[in-house]
Amino acid sequence: MTYQGVLTKMDTEFSSPIQYYLVFENDFLNVNQLLDKNISIQFVKYQCLNCGMDKPIYRQGFDKQCFFEIPQAADWIMHPELSKAHLGIEDRNLEYEKAVQLKPHIVYLANSSNVKVGVTRKSQVPTRWIDQGAHEAIEIVEVPNRYLAGITEVALKDHIADKTNWRKMLKNDIDDESLETWRDRLEAYIPDEAKSYFIESNKETHIDYPVHKYPVKPKSLNILKEQQYTGKLVGIKGQYLIFEDDTVFNVRANEGLVVSITVN
Repeated sequence: MTYQGVLTKMDTEFSSPIQYYLVFENDFLNVNQLLDKNISIQFVKYQCLNCGMDKPIYRQGFDKQCFFEIPQAADWIMHPELSKAHLGIEDRNLEYEKAVQLKPHIVYLANSSNVKVGVTRKSQVPTRWIDQGAHEAIEIVEVPNRYLAGITEVALKDHIADKTNWRKMLKNDIDDESLETWRDRLEAYIPDEAKSYFIESNKETHIDYPVHKYPVKPKSLNILKEQQYTGKLVGIKGQYLIFEDDTVFNVRANEGLVVSITVN
């Protein structure tokens, strides 16, 4: 059976284990059902997620021109503290920026390779945690806009990591940490503007992934360089497909590539 379409990050369903789906224009694939099967991935062409043209992807699934023009790729996406919609100040498209930035946001702690702080829209909980491969997470602040979440994250980054070590995450090399203890420790560093939004008594969320075998030395598949790869799928974690030979494929990092996937 062969499926073809442009890659976007896998959709997920919170269950035990997490259910993963690849959604193409004309195909819908439950990736969990491919575990322990040989699958082939072949690069076909580019397809920018904004304009749809066959132009090399620059970042986040967009070609270079789109990346520097559209509001979905503005700096405040990666740096929430740069948000200005709450002031009525436009970056690229104020209507879009208000629609995204002026929504409830969560500052959270997640443990994937180590404990880290992050920001997401409330509507993206727990999706954001799953995408990062966190095995546990906890909400620590809920604020009414993206700016307040951003300045809180910046303040806490002085005291805790804000990045995931993807190799450690994929190897399931997990440090046993209490996120509730971390939450209480970090409360003192929350900026004054966000202190009243601190969440002091919720519990950790635990996440179980469909992995039959973790890689010992994960090596990332560059499908543009290799053009084609075949391997036995043994796990899915974060946005990664894990293969028996320790090859891993980051679906999200390859957004905007049209691929053909054959299940053998």
